[in-house]
Amino acid sequence: MNFSNLDLNLLRIFDAVMVEQNLTRAADKLAMTQPAVSNALKRLRYAFNDDLLIRTAFGVKPTSRAERIWPAVREALSNLEAAIAPPTFDPAKAVVTFRMAMADSTAAYWLPYLVREIEQCAPGINAQMVPLITRDPRPSLLHGDIDIAVGFFPGVVSQLSGVQTSINNTIHHNSLYSGRYVCVMRKDHPLANKPLTIESYCNAQHLLVSFSGRAHGLIDEILAPMQLQRRIVLTVNQFFTAGKVVANSNLITVLPQHLISSTGVKKRLIWKELPFSTPAVNVDMLWHEREAGDPAHKWLRDNLISLVDQTLTLEDPLFEHQNLLP
Repeated sequence: MNFSNLDLNLLRIFDAVMVEQNLTRAADKLAMTQPAVSNALKRLRYAFNDDLLIRTAFGVKPTSRAERIWPAVREALSNLEAAIAPPTFDPAKAVVTFRMAMADSTAAYWLPYLVREIEQCAPGINAQMVPLITRDPRPSLLHGDIDIAVGFFPGVVSQLSGVQTSINNTIHHNSLYSGRYVCVMRKDHPLANKPLTIESYCNAQHLLVSFSGRAHGLIDEILAPMQLQRRIVLTVNQFFTAGKVVANSNLITVLPQHLISSTGVKKRLIWKELPFSTPAVNVDMLWHEREAGDPAHKWLRDNLISLVDQTLTLEDPLFEHQNLLP
């Protein structure tokens, strides 16, 4: 291939298709017809002597050659765009709608502060909340169903930090904060005034917050190597519901400590240290490559980070804590 003969406009099309991994969405983004995008890719295939992007039932899949050259293409185009037309964003005048996915408890904690910021600084910005029903929001981000996802995504973040794939190359993430798991029960629970041992914990009846409804979670994975099990009587998909049920039953549950206040019944609950070690609850923010350079989206990301710095208090002084470990 002779670089001097390459139509550099084809690289813009290549970049858009790599970002969207779908010819129709890429064509819409570029204000082109799908046949025109297909023709451009045909010319690129001839120039590179490689298929570059292969059609699948779900869009297109990049070849290894495409994945190797894309980071350099993306960086070059981003630098050129920044030099020619530096992005500007005035939140006071902007009219933008963001679609965000969060668990109910996370949304309950942050949305009042975010709405206050919108009211004071960005009256034309709207937010649409989408239920977070999975530990892997990458498909929703890839398909453009949401603009940002906030939550506990341990498997996804591990993959994003490890081996790069075509989908991982299009997803960005930022760590927001780290919390811890605790055992939660009603104040007058039979275990409330006793040491919480691993035996008493396993013999209790449990509630599990499960987005999928599957009655098996992180705690069960921790107990399994110890040849221990617990009985999960109920699964729910909302932290608010979990708090209400636990406050009115003998079920106990495990929740991130910083989310207990969002149940709305914290004065009727106590929490205890778990009688075994658990990993930290790392809450991350995920977004798609298509939004990375968008100034409005960056405003949203910066505000979410700022809200964490300003408002998140892992130790809630109004919440009763009974540390009854022996």
